[in-house]
Amino acid sequence: MTEPIEPVRVDVVSDVVCPWCFIGKKRLEQAIALNPDIPVEVHYHPYFLNDWIPAAGISREQYLTTKFGSPERYKEIAQRVSAAAAQDGLVYAIDKLSRQPNTTDCHRLIHWAEKIGKAPEMKQRLMELYFSEGADLSDKAVLVRGAEEIGLDADEIAKKLATDDDLALLSQRVEQAKSAGIQGVPFFIFGNAYAVSGAQPPEQLAGAIRRVAEEQKAKAAG
Repeated sequence: MTEPIEPVRVDVVSDVVCPWCFIGKKRLEQAIALNPDIPVEVHYHPYFLNDWIPAAGISREQYLTTKFGSPERYKEIAQRVSAAAAQDGLVYAIDKLSRQPNTTDCHRLIHWAEKIGKAPEMKQRLMELYFSEGADLSDKAVLVRGAEEIGLDADEIAKKLATDDDLALLSQRVEQAKSAGIQGVPFFIFGNAYAVSGAQPPEQLAGAIRRVAEEQKAKAAG
């Protein structure tokens, strides 16, 4: 009788408004598909790319001016990232983005979705709302609708967003990531042993998955 294969744990530290995290999530999914015989368990962890943005968010123009000097200075970067996203079948609709949100509530939604095994779907929907549809993720009505679309209870989510539920927990997790030396996202940790920074090609991520799987198999064989 064949022994069951222990899943490879992948921890992903990222933010929903980070374009390379949007691309990195897709590349991780492609990497998992390259290893169909290896079970993988993905866990998402919060990171605040822009922790200085107020809860209500700010205009995209103000954000780009503060971070890059002017919206014009970001155009070349944006076009390069948009092209990279398109290569992976994603839509980064630069011209649709008008608000830069605070992502605290987004991370709360992902955390709550994880409890019913839907963190990947919640993260994906939030990223699509932001990058592809230009939605304002600081708007609680947008968040409630997105949560409902992936199977969460709209009334329950609306009530929870009006509370401080899990705010302290998320802040603690973000600080843990920073204390661990994570300064850029996406950041992938494979099997609590190997770290990969950035939206690396699927083949590289797939190689890390295989390496952990082989080590786990060797350890199990004793």
